[in-house]
Amino acid sequence: MSGFLEELLGEKLVTGGGEEVDVHSLGARGISLLGLYFGCSLSAPCAQLSASLAAFYGRLRGDAAAGPGAGAGPGPGAGAAAEPEPRRRLEIVFVSSDQDQRQWQDFVRDMPWLALPYKEKHRKLKLWNKYRISNIPSLIFLDATTGKVVCRNGLLVIRDDPEGLEFPWGPKPFREVIAGPLLRNNGQSLESSSLEGSHVGVYFSAHWCPPCRSLTRVLVESYRKIKEAGQKFEIIFVSADRSEDSFKQYFSEMPWLAVPYTDEARRSRLNRLYGIQGIPTLIVLDPQGEVITRQGRAEVLNDEDCRGFPWHPKPVLELSDSNAVQLNEGPCLVLFVDSEDDGESEAAKQLIQPIAEKIIAKYKAKEEEAPLLFFVAGEDDMTDSLRDYTNLPEAAPLLTILDMSARAKYVMDVEEITPAIVEAFVNDFLAEKLKPEPI
Repeated sequence: MSGFLEELLGEKLVTGGGEEVDVHSLGARGISLLGLYFGCSLSAPCAQLSASLAAFYGRLRGDAAAGPGAGAGPGPGAGAAAEPEPRRRLEIVFVSSDQDQRQWQDFVRDMPWLALPYKEKHRKLKLWNKYRISNIPSLIFLDATTGKVVCRNGLLVIRDDPEGLEFPWGPKPFREVIAGPLLRNNGQSLESSSLEGSHVGVYFSAHWCPPCRSLTRVLVESYRKIKEAGQKFEIIFVSADRSEDSFKQYFSEMPWLAVPYTDEARRSRLNRLYGIQGIPTLIVLDPQGEVITRQGRAEVLNDEDCRGFPWHPKPVLELSDSNAVQLNEGPCLVLFVDSEDDGESEAAKQLIQPIAEKIIAKYKAKEEEAPLLFFVAGEDDMTDSLRDYTNLPEAAPLLTILDMSARAKYVMDVEEITPAIVEAFVNDFLAEKLKPEPI
């Protein structure tokens, strides 16, 4: 266990009081679940979460008082620690985005859990990228032995299971989470068993969200085309509306099914299951309930005729307005080409696809997300905007890796780009041998 934890967190953590704690001691204490709390001292929602999380942490671990440093490790002369109860085999580590050390110190001082040292800025950034953190506060739970993500939305765990009765909050099958009645907008009720044998789109959306309403209009047409083509496909609307009246108004525009608005527990469990951090989000599942893609929104917008349904992920994407948001999810390899000609873009995709497939397969075998996304960018307004924003040269072909969250870029400007050059560039990046330039 300690090997994985040290690789992830380094050798030392600190308590709120500034005392160092050896990471390998977490294994000796029998920690089975690791929570990573991503936040910042300047965020009011983070301050609110810290208060509720401290109470939750204290209850779960059975601490008499969840004060600074409580549960951070045995003190001098404490003797052999008693075997922790299963519910107490939890530790939380704060991963900060603070840029001011004094503010960071003031914020962590009252935390009863551990924190990455302030100076570990590079490691913090790697964690933000590894787990594709896009909003704060965020809390994810990992199996402390394997490193596998157990739950991506720990905020809902605190709200829905304040006593920790469902510890360790591992993922349940979609069939189990969705079980119960589903509605059509005419009031008809169907059992979730009616979904058997169908591809399913789980649609997280709300009427108050303008991008959601825009996507819904397109999705209605996509749904119709897929059904008319004879495909077994259903969509389940999981509302984030702020009132039942808003839900009913919005749902009246939808030809598919919905989780009843009054079933808040089931809506929350679905959000937890898929770690939803923002809306609109469309998750597409195969008939067995396994995720095909989390990028259903981009797929629907890029494939108006639905010819690629059910949209199995492509190793290399062509950069567009609808998928450009993925550039913010973590480091991305972008190969810029000098022509609007489809043949040029297709040749570029074929060039980098074997490397992309190799990287994706390697991390899939470890049940981890690939550390890079792969794009080809042609000549259009989107590409021009990206070049301007990242201050890239006008050269083409141009091989780059862009890390928006770190505001860093890695550029290889050569006359000819070959598979060997791309593979060496990727491997050097993953081995941290490349020197970043600021964006």
